[in-house]
Amino acid sequence: MKQKQPYAFSVSVKTQYLADQSNPDEARYAFAYTVTITNIGSVAAQLISRHWIITNENQETHEVKGLGVIGAQPLLEPDQQFEYTSGTVFTTANGEMRGSYQLVAADGTWFEANIEPFVLKQPRTLH
Repeated sequence: MKQKQPYAFSVSVKTQYLADQSNPDEARYAFAYTVTITNIGSVAAQLISRHWIITNENQETHEVKGLGVIGAQPLLEPDQQFEYTSGTVFTTANGEMRGSYQLVAADGTWFEANIEPFVLKQPRTLH
């Protein structure tokens, strides 16, 4: 059996267009995203901070850095998950987010968990 890496987290994201909070006539496109963070390592670790890079379809980029996620800094034991939902608003119908979480393991080691790029896009509708 393969031994786990001590410091490893996986990140998965599901997105949703929020039509009731959007107004395309005013270039407002609201999205929710649900993130599931899983400690796939062998050491407990705490999520300390986040760094998001948010890009709309005009390639305009906005960065967000801050402590924790939704006001929490979860401590995850090996194989434990933490899920949260947050949101963002674009001035274009489509955009992309990517980034990383900064974590500290129980033994004091700092490491990052990458958040692979994911697309937020308004569903196409027929008029």
